[in-house]
Amino acid sequence: MNARGTAGADDVRAVVLVEGLSDRSAVETLAERRGRDLAAEGVSVVPIGGAQAIRRALDLYGPRGHDLVLAGLCDAGEEKSFLRGLERAGLGADLTRAAMEHLGFYVCEVDLEDELLRALGADVAEGVVEAHGDIGPFRTLQKQPEWRGRPLHDQLRRFFGSGGRRKIRYARFLVEALDLDRVPRPLDGVLAHV
Repeated sequence: MNARGTAGADDVRAVVLVEGLSDRSAVETLAERRGRDLAAEGVSVVPIGGAQAIRRALDLYGPRGHDLVLAGLCDAGEEKSFLRGLERAGLGADLTRAAMEHLGFYVCEVDLEDELLRALGADVAEGVVEAHGDIGPFRTLQKQPEWRGRPLHDQLRRFFGSGGRRKIRYARFLVEALDLDRVPRPLDGVLAHV
C-alpha cells in the first residue's frame, strides 16, 4: 500500500483510499473524464487491499502519519470497518454516514458496480459488455441455472465480479459510458473532496 499510484511520493498532498483495483480504476477514469490530472494535483488513489486494511492506511496517511488530505470509498457491507477505522484514527466519534461524508469518506450502496449499473441502466451496461466483445461469455452466464430468469441488473453485477480481472476492466468501461450528469454520488463525492 503506497501513494505512488498516481503521484510521486514527495508530491502527494492527498490520498483517496479505496478497497481495490477496480475502485481505483473507476476514480481515476472519472477524474480523467472531468479533466483532472490527479498526479499533477498531488492526489494518489490507493487501493488498500480490502476494508480490513483501513486502520493501517489511516495510520500511515492520516494525522498520525503523513497527515495528508484523506478521502475514501467503500461498499455498504464494509461501512462499519471504515467507521471504526476513522474513529480509531482520531477523526471522529460515533460517526454517522453524513459525518463520514464530511470527512470525505463515501459508502456505495451494495458496491461500486451496483452504483454504476443503477446510474447507467442495465440495458446500457449490457451494450458496454457487447461493445467490449464479452457478450458471448455474458450469455453463457445468463444460461446457468442459478442465473436464468434473474434480473438483468443482477446478472450483469455477477458477470462483472467474475472472471479474473473483469471487474477492474469494466470499472473503466462503465465510467467511460456514464453521462456525467448521472455519476453515482459516492464516486462523485470522493473525487470532489480532493
